[in-house]
Amino acid sequence: MKYYAVKFQIECAPELLQTARELLADDAAKAGFESFEDTEDGLVAYVQEELFNRALLNDVIAPFAFVIPNVGINYEIEEIEPKNWNETWESEGFDPIFIGDRCVIYDARRLQTPPLSSFFAPLRIGIETKMAFGTGTHETTQLVVAQLLDLDLSNKRVLDCGCGTGILGIVASKVGASEVVAYDIDEWSVENTRHNAALNEVENLQVLHGDSSVLSHVSGVFDVVVANINRNILLADLSHFAEVLSSTGTLLLSGFYQEDAPLLVAEAEKYGLKLQTETIDNNWCCLRFGR
Repeated sequence: MKYYAVKFQIECAPELLQTARELLADDAAKAGFESFEDTEDGLVAYVQEELFNRALLNDVIAPFAFVIPNVGINYEIEEIEPKNWNETWESEGFDPIFIGDRCVIYDARRLQTPPLSSFFAPLRIGIETKMAFGTGTHETTQLVVAQLLDLDLSNKRVLDCGCGTGILGIVASKVGASEVVAYDIDEWSVENTRHNAALNEVENLQVLHGDSSVLSHVSGVFDVVVANINRNILLADLSHFAEVLSSTGTLLLSGFYQEDAPLLVAEAEKYGLKLQTETIDNNWCCLRFGR
């Protein structure tokens, strides 16, 4: 998958530079950008080629003149070749993540039995990352996992939209889902999900390659639909999620900040979905809807 690197140069008072970086990163995340690196005079932000929208980016930058005194922001766009963005992450791994005392997500490359025997959580899931998002370290993943653990998924059909490493679909299967269908636009994520499903002995998880348009080829409806993606994709795809959600189904959305929740609630209400719960972790948000 191809990415663009957008190199921002920020001109402002030195004592305001870090504040400007943080505000710019927050707003760029709403425009589909996934990761950021500080530079001496600004910021480099990365976005998938398919998600890049120059007009939206310009809209993000425009208000800065009113927020930070005498600020100037210029940027250059560079197309970068596909590479393994998680190479360092994969080599270093991650420490076990606990969802209360109910679930532990661990780096399958670093931990094997017997060390796992020291974990008292009843649900233990090993993940190996390969250019995919969703190890459990991010607040949004943890928020959604906690919601899945709260639901009764026995004999339920679950859809995981933008599956990344497959962690959410794997959790759903482990706690009783009868069938899990997942999809991701990134071919690496599709393969990584299949690999992690096999690693955790999950056999009822089907993975498709593509965006929400793949749902037109999936028969039937789902009892639970999960989507941990950025705000703009969620807004664009909510109608598709609603179409495949059963009349008594549950929709879980995450991947956005708390201040974006009203936009998503308003959009969901257009399709007859009512907000049931809202959970927050470090300003990241997870919304649960029902019919």
